[in-house]
Amino acid sequence: MAKKHDIIWYDRLDSTNEEAKRHISDIDNLSVLSALEQTAGRGQRGNTWSSKAGENLLFSIVLKYSNDGTDAQLPSLDAKRQSAVSELTALALIEFLSRHQISAQIKWPNDIYSCDRKICGVLIENSLNGKSLSYSIIGIGLNVNQRNFDVNLPNPGSMALSSGPGSTYDIKECLEEFMSIFTDMLPDIFTDEGRKYIRERYLKNLWRKDRTAQFIDYTSLPSGHLDGPSNIKKDMSPDSGRRFTGIIRDISLSGNILIEDHESREIREFGFKEIGYIL
Repeated sequence: MAKKHDIIWYDRLDSTNEEAKRHISDIDNLSVLSALEQTAGRGQRGNTWSSKAGENLLFSIVLKYSNDGTDAQLPSLDAKRQSAVSELTALALIEFLSRHQISAQIKWPNDIYSCDRKICGVLIENSLNGKSLSYSIIGIGLNVNQRNFDVNLPNPGSMALSSGPGSTYDIKECLEEFMSIFTDMLPDIFTDEGRKYIRERYLKNLWRKDRTAQFIDYTSLPSGHLDGPSNIKKDMSPDSGRRFTGIIRDISLSGNILIEDHESREIREFGFKEIGYIL
């Protein structure tokens, strides 16, 4: 991992993740594609990612893995360990924000919250080669200078809103700073000791861990999580899944969330899209 990173800036793209996928064979390991504006940005659960042009960071990081350990690519990573990529990304964002005196936490699996407001979303797309990862495209949308948001968004936030009146940031400088943090932390995902350290830090920064909270069980719907309307809601409609009280206790080895259900007193395991949160 001799090379740090290369940042490629675009004025406008449909989606930085889509651009990375279109040119995955041509771009180098640790390339960063960043756009001032996205016309078709995507979030998790198939949602769109809305952002005002030039006010926020919209970028994708390309990680290419290898079995030969050459400097041109990263070491091999077993597909069973892919949750480490998500955890690393979330921790790097937490560290970046802390350096700007912004307190934040990780909403499982990798959204970033500050004062119960979503300040950043992450969409990671992995490609497999047998039992190992071939590449990862890490799409990040970090709200930086934006202060006004779509009224339909449940709980948007930004660095500027968290920092107070008059706060503004240079988004290009922010991206360089974040990537320095990310690449310094990256080697940890390739060793057992490093992954253990990442998991421990991830759990310490997990939003709502060990706190009683309200959740939505989307596995209770007729067709399972496919009917789940949203990952986070301010209220409940009658057909949006079983509402229950629980406490986030841990993360499984595969990266699923473990929640203690107050009614059954059981520790239940939920995968991505199977659980919702109520503000």
